[in-house]
Amino acid sequence: MQTIDWGYLLTPYQFSPVIVGVTVVVLALYIRGARAAAQQQLPVGFGRHLAFFAGLTLCYAVLHTRFDYYAQYMFFMHRLQHLVLHHLGAFLIALSAPWSVLALGVPVGIRKRGLRPLLCNPMARGLYRVLQHPVVAPTLFVGLIYFWLTPSVHFDAMLNLRLYHLMNASMLVDGILFWWLMLNPSVQHAAVRLGYGRRILILVLITLPQVVLGAYIALSKQELFDIYALCGRAWPVPPEVDQQLGGLLTWIPAAMMSVLGILVVLRMLLHQEQAQSEAPNPTAAEVDDGDSGRIRSTP
Repeated sequence: MQTIDWGYLLTPYQFSPVIVGVTVVVLALYIRGARAAAQQQLPVGFGRHLAFFAGLTLCYAVLHTRFDYYAQYMFFMHRLQHLVLHHLGAFLIALSAPWSVLALGVPVGIRKRGLRPLLCNPMARGLYRVLQHPVVAPTLFVGLIYFWLTPSVHFDAMLNLRLYHLMNASMLVDGILFWWLMLNPSVQHAAVRLGYGRRILILVLITLPQVVLGAYIALSKQELFDIYALCGRAWPVPPEVDQQLGGLLTWIPAAMMSVLGILVVLRMLLHQEQAQSEAPNPTAAEVDDGDSGRIRSTP
Protein backbone atom coordinates (compact mmCIF):
# COMPACT_ATOMS: atom_id res chain seq x y z
CA MET A 1 0.00 0.00 0.00
CA GLN A 2 1.47 3.31 -1.11
CA THR A 3 1.78 5.93 1.63
CA ILE A 4 0.99 9.60 1.08
CA ASP A 5 4.02 11.86 1.16
CA TRP A 6 2.49 14.74 3.15
CA GLY A 7 5.81 16.57 3.29
CA TYR A 8 5.88 16.72 -0.50
CA LEU A 9 2.23 17.74 -0.79
CA LEU A 10 2.48 20.48 1.83
CA THR A 11 5.71 21.95 0.46
CA PRO A 12 5.14 25.15 -1.57
CA TYR A 13 5.54 24.76 -5.30
CA GLN A 14 6.89 28.32 -5.51
CA PHE A 15 7.79 29.85 -2.16
CA SER A 16 6.11 33.23 -1.63
CA PRO A 17 7.24 35.34 1.35
CA VAL A 18 4.17 37.54 0.81
CA ILE A 19 1.71 34.66 1.23
CA VAL A 20 3.60 33.30 4.25
CA GLY A 21 3.92 36.76 5.81
CA VAL A 22 0.28 37.72 5.37
CA THR A 23 -0.92 34.34 6.66
CA VAL A 24 1.32 34.46 9.75
CA VAL A 25 0.36 38.06 10.58
CA VAL A 26 -3.38 37.42 10.16
CA LEU A 27 -3.16 34.22 12.19
CA ALA A 28 -1.18 35.90 14.97
CA LEU A 29 -3.57 38.86 15.14
CA TYR A 30 -6.59 36.59 15.29
CA ILE A 31 -5.17 34.39 18.06
CA ARG A 32 -4.11 37.46 20.04
CA GLY A 33 -7.51 39.07 19.48
CA ALA A 34 -9.37 35.90 20.48
CA ARG A 35 -7.45 35.82 23.78
CA ALA A 36 -8.24 39.48 24.39
CA ALA A 37 -11.92 38.88 23.63
CA ALA A 38 -12.00 35.99 26.09
CA GLN A 39 -10.36 38.11 28.80
CA GLN A 40 -12.90 40.89 28.22
CA GLN A 41 -15.72 38.33 28.18
CA LEU A 42 -16.80 39.33 24.69
CA PRO A 43 -18.92 36.61 23.07
CA VAL A 44 -17.15 34.95 20.13
CA GLY A 45 -18.60 31.49 19.55
CA PHE A 46 -16.64 28.37 18.69
CA GLY A 47 -18.37 28.23 15.32
CA ARG A 48 -16.93 31.60 14.33
CA HIS A 49 -13.43 30.50 15.29
CA LEU A 50 -13.85 27.25 13.38
CA ALA A 51 -15.12 29.02 10.25
CA PHE A 52 -12.22 31.48 10.29
CA PHE A 53 -9.49 28.87 10.72
CA ALA A 54 -11.10 26.58 8.14
CA GLY A 55 -11.36 29.39 5.58
CA LEU A 56 -7.80 30.59 6.17
CA THR A 57 -6.42 27.04 5.99
CA LEU A 58 -8.24 26.28 2.74
CA CYS A 59 -6.99 29.49 1.11
CA TYR A 60 -3.41 28.82 2.21
CA ALA A 61 -3.62 25.21 1.03
CA VAL A 62 -4.59 26.10 -2.54
CA LEU A 63 -2.10 28.98 -2.75
CA HIS A 64 1.05 27.73 -1.06
CA THR A 65 1.30 23.95 -1.21
CA ARG A 66 1.87 21.49 -4.03
CA PHE A 67 -1.75 22.16 -4.98
CA ASP A 68 -0.58 25.37 -6.64
CA TYR A 69 1.55 23.35 -9.08
CA TYR A 70 -1.45 21.36 -10.24
CA ALA A 71 -3.50 24.57 -10.45
CA GLN A 72 -0.95 25.93 -12.91
CA TYR A 73 -0.80 22.81 -15.06
CA MET A 74 -4.40 21.54 -15.02
CA PHE A 75 -7.36 23.71 -15.93
CA PHE A 76 -9.85 21.95 -13.67
CA MET A 77 -7.46 22.26 -10.70
CA HIS A 78 -7.15 25.96 -11.47
CA ARG A 79 -10.93 26.26 -11.32
CA LEU A 80 -10.96 24.33 -8.04
CA GLN A 81 -8.35 26.77 -6.68
CA HIS A 82 -10.54 29.75 -7.57
CA LEU A 83 -13.63 28.01 -6.24
CA VAL A 84 -11.91 27.93 -2.84
CA LEU A 85 -10.52 31.48 -3.03
CA HIS A 86 -13.60 33.19 -4.44
CA HIS A 87 -16.34 31.06 -2.96
CA LEU A 88 -15.79 28.54 -0.15
CA GLY A 89 -12.74 29.96 1.63
CA ALA A 90 -13.93 33.56 1.31
CA PHE A 91 -17.43 32.48 2.42
CA LEU A 92 -16.09 30.88 5.61
CA ILE A 93 -13.92 33.88 6.47
CA ALA A 94 -16.81 36.30 5.95
CA LEU A 95 -19.16 34.02 7.91
CA SER A 96 -16.79 34.15 10.89
CA ALA A 97 -17.07 37.99 10.99
CA PRO A 98 -13.43 38.21 12.20
CA TRP A 99 -12.96 41.99 12.04
CA SER A 100 -13.57 42.80 15.70
CA VAL A 101 -11.32 39.93 16.80
CA LEU A 102 -8.55 40.98 14.40
CA ALA A 103 -8.84 44.58 15.61
CA LEU A 104 -8.41 43.44 19.21
CA GLY A 105 -5.27 41.62 18.14
CA VAL A 106 -3.63 44.79 16.86
CA PRO A 107 -1.36 46.40 19.50
CA VAL A 108 -3.04 49.40 21.11
CA GLY A 109 -0.48 51.91 19.83
CA ILE A 110 -0.80 50.73 16.22
CA ARG A 111 -4.58 50.59 16.59
CA LYS A 112 -4.78 54.22 17.70
CA ARG A 113 -2.12 55.74 15.44
CA GLY A 114 -2.54 53.55 12.37
CA LEU A 115 -5.72 51.50 12.18
CA ARG A 116 -8.20 54.06 13.53
CA PRO A 117 -7.05 56.95 11.26
CA LEU A 118 -7.17 54.58 8.27
CA LEU A 119 -10.71 53.45 9.05
CA CYS A 120 -11.78 57.08 9.55
CA ASN A 121 -10.08 58.29 6.36
CA PRO A 122 -12.77 59.67 3.97
CA MET A 123 -11.09 58.14 0.90
CA ALA A 124 -10.81 54.71 2.51
CA ARG A 125 -14.41 54.85 3.73
CA GLY A 126 -15.57 56.04 0.32
CA LEU A 127 -13.76 53.21 -1.46
CA TYR A 128 -15.25 50.68 0.94
CA ARG A 129 -18.75 52.04 0.37
CA VAL A 130 -18.28 51.80 -3.39
CA LEU A 131 -16.99 48.21 -3.21
CA GLN A 132 -19.87 47.29 -0.88
CA HIS A 133 -22.55 48.86 -3.05
CA PRO A 134 -25.29 46.29 -3.79
CA VAL A 135 -24.84 46.84 -7.53
CA VAL A 136 -21.05 47.15 -7.67
CA ALA A 137 -20.23 44.17 -5.42
CA PRO A 138 -22.14 41.45 -7.35
CA THR A 139 -21.03 42.94 -10.67
CA LEU A 140 -17.39 42.70 -9.60
CA PHE A 141 -17.95 39.24 -8.17
CA VAL A 142 -19.21 37.82 -11.46
CA GLY A 143 -17.16 40.17 -13.66
CA LEU A 144 -13.83 39.00 -12.25
CA ILE A 145 -14.68 35.38 -13.07
CA TYR A 146 -15.46 36.32 -16.67
CA PHE A 147 -12.40 38.58 -16.91
CA TRP A 148 -9.83 36.02 -15.74
CA LEU A 149 -11.45 33.31 -17.88
CA THR A 150 -11.23 35.38 -21.05
CA PRO A 151 -8.88 33.10 -23.05
CA SER A 152 -6.35 35.82 -23.97
CA VAL A 153 -6.28 37.24 -20.43
CA HIS A 154 -6.05 33.77 -18.91
CA PHE A 155 -3.15 32.91 -21.24
CA ASP A 156 -1.15 35.94 -20.09
CA ALA A 157 -1.99 35.41 -16.40
CA MET A 158 -0.77 31.81 -16.44
CA LEU A 159 2.55 32.82 -18.04
CA ASN A 160 3.31 35.90 -15.94
CA LEU A 161 3.98 35.08 -12.27
CA ARG A 162 3.13 38.58 -11.01
CA LEU A 163 -0.10 38.61 -12.99
CA TYR A 164 -0.86 35.11 -11.72
CA HIS A 165 -0.49 36.22 -8.11
CA LEU A 166 -2.59 39.33 -8.82
CA MET A 167 -5.32 37.13 -10.29
CA ASN A 168 -5.42 34.91 -7.22
CA ALA A 169 -5.27 37.83 -4.77
CA SER A 170 -8.07 39.68 -6.56
CA MET A 171 -10.30 36.61 -6.43
CA LEU A 172 -9.75 36.15 -2.69
CA VAL A 173 -10.19 39.81 -1.70
CA ASP A 174 -13.23 40.27 -3.91
CA GLY A 175 -14.74 37.04 -2.61
CA ILE A 176 -14.38 38.15 1.01
CA LEU A 177 -15.89 41.56 0.25
CA PHE A 178 -18.86 40.08 -1.58
CA TRP A 179 -19.65 37.41 0.97
CA TRP A 180 -19.28 39.93 3.79
CA LEU A 181 -21.91 42.06 2.07
CA MET A 182 -24.18 39.02 1.93
CA LEU A 183 -23.49 37.58 5.40
CA ASN A 184 -23.05 40.67 7.58
CA PRO A 185 -25.86 40.48 10.17
CA SER A 186 -26.42 44.24 9.97
CA VAL A 187 -28.60 45.62 7.20
CA GLN A 188 -27.05 49.09 7.62
CA HIS A 189 -23.41 48.43 6.68
CA ALA A 190 -23.68 48.74 2.90
CA ALA A 191 -23.71 51.92 0.80
CA VAL A 192 -27.49 51.66 0.91
CA ARG A 193 -29.73 49.72 3.27
CA LEU A 194 -29.53 46.07 2.21
CA GLY A 195 -32.28 43.94 3.68
CA TYR A 196 -32.26 40.16 3.72
CA GLY A 197 -34.74 39.90 0.84
CA ARG A 198 -32.48 41.93 -1.46
CA ARG A 199 -29.52 39.77 -0.49
CA ILE A 200 -31.41 36.66 -1.53
CA LEU A 201 -32.28 38.33 -4.83
CA ILE A 202 -28.60 39.17 -5.44
CA LEU A 203 -27.55 35.59 -4.69
CA VAL A 204 -30.10 34.33 -7.18
CA LEU A 205 -29.01 36.83 -9.84
CA ILE A 206 -25.30 36.02 -9.64
CA THR A 207 -26.00 32.33 -10.16
CA LEU A 208 -27.23 32.57 -13.75
CA PRO A 209 -24.13 34.16 -15.38
CA GLN A 210 -21.86 31.67 -13.57
CA VAL A 211 -24.00 28.76 -14.77
CA VAL A 212 -23.95 30.12 -18.32
CA LEU A 213 -20.17 30.52 -18.30
CA GLY A 214 -19.59 27.08 -16.79
CA ALA A 215 -21.95 25.43 -19.27
CA TYR A 216 -20.26 27.22 -22.18
CA ILE A 217 -16.82 26.01 -21.10
CA ALA A 218 -17.96 22.46 -20.33
CA LEU A 219 -19.95 22.02 -23.55
CA SER A 220 -17.59 23.84 -25.92
CA LYS A 221 -16.27 21.70 -28.78
CA GLN A 222 -13.04 23.70 -29.12
CA GLU A 223 -10.11 24.00 -26.75
CA LEU A 224 -10.55 27.42 -25.13
CA PHE A 225 -7.45 27.52 -22.93
CA ASP A 226 -4.51 26.32 -24.98
CA ILE A 227 -1.97 27.51 -22.39
CA TYR A 228 -2.26 24.09 -20.73
CA ALA A 229 -1.41 22.31 -23.98
CA LEU A 230 1.50 24.68 -24.54
CA CYS A 231 3.04 24.25 -21.07
CA GLY A 232 2.00 20.63 -20.62
CA ARG A 233 -0.47 19.09 -18.21
CA ALA A 234 0.45 17.61 -14.84
CA TRP A 235 -1.59 14.47 -15.52
CA PRO A 236 -2.28 12.60 -18.78
CA VAL A 237 -5.86 13.83 -19.03
CA PRO A 238 -7.34 14.57 -22.49
CA PRO A 239 -7.72 18.34 -23.07
CA GLU A 240 -11.47 18.06 -23.61
CA VAL A 241 -11.93 16.21 -20.30
CA ASP A 242 -9.80 18.77 -18.44
CA GLN A 243 -11.91 21.58 -19.90
CA GLN A 244 -15.19 19.80 -19.19
CA LEU A 245 -14.24 19.24 -15.56
CA GLY A 246 -13.21 22.89 -15.24
CA GLY A 247 -16.50 23.99 -16.75
CA LEU A 248 -18.48 21.80 -14.37
CA LEU A 249 -16.60 23.27 -11.39
CA THR A 250 -17.49 26.75 -12.64
CA TRP A 251 -21.07 25.68 -13.19
CA ILE A 252 -22.40 23.47 -10.37
CA PRO A 253 -20.49 24.36 -7.16
CA ALA A 254 -20.97 28.09 -7.80
CA ALA A 255 -24.73 27.57 -7.86
CA MET A 256 -24.50 25.45 -4.71
CA MET A 257 -22.61 28.24 -2.91
CA SER A 258 -25.41 30.67 -3.76
CA VAL A 259 -27.92 28.21 -2.29
CA LEU A 260 -25.78 27.92 0.85
CA GLY A 261 -25.62 31.71 1.08
CA ILE A 262 -29.40 31.95 0.77
CA LEU A 263 -29.83 29.43 3.59
CA VAL A 264 -27.55 31.47 5.86
CA VAL A 265 -29.43 34.70 5.04
CA LEU A 266 -32.76 32.98 5.72
CA ARG A 267 -31.41 31.83 9.08
CA MET A 268 -30.43 35.42 9.93
CA LEU A 269 -33.90 36.60 8.91
CA LEU A 270 -35.60 33.99 11.09
CA HIS A 271 -33.32 34.89 13.99
CA GLN A 272 -34.25 38.56 13.61
CA GLU A 273 -37.98 37.83 13.50
CA GLN A 274 -37.72 35.55 16.54
CA ALA A 275 -35.82 38.18 18.51
CA GLN A 276 -38.39 40.83 17.61
CA SER A 277 -41.29 38.60 18.61
CA GLU A 278 -39.68 37.86 21.98
CA ALA A 279 -38.93 41.53 22.72
CA PRO A 280 -40.98 42.67 25.76
CA ASN A 281 -43.58 45.23 24.66
CA PRO A 282 -41.55 47.48 22.32
CA THR A 283 -42.61 51.11 22.44
CA ALA A 284 -42.59 53.81 19.83
CA ALA A 285 -39.32 55.04 21.28
CA GLU A 286 -37.63 51.82 20.27
CA VAL A 287 -36.30 51.07 16.80
CA ASP A 288 -34.66 48.11 15.13
CA ASP A 289 -30.96 48.79 14.65
CA GLY A 290 -30.74 46.13 11.90
CA ASP A 291 -28.15 44.09 13.81
CA SER A 292 -29.37 40.52 14.20
CA GLY A 293 -32.74 41.67 15.46
CA ARG A 294 -31.46 43.47 18.56
CA ILE A 295 -33.57 46.40 19.79
CA ARG A 296 -32.14 49.66 21.02
CA SER A 297 -33.89 52.74 22.37
CA THR A 298 -33.55 56.09 20.74
CA PRO A 299 -32.20 58.87 22.96
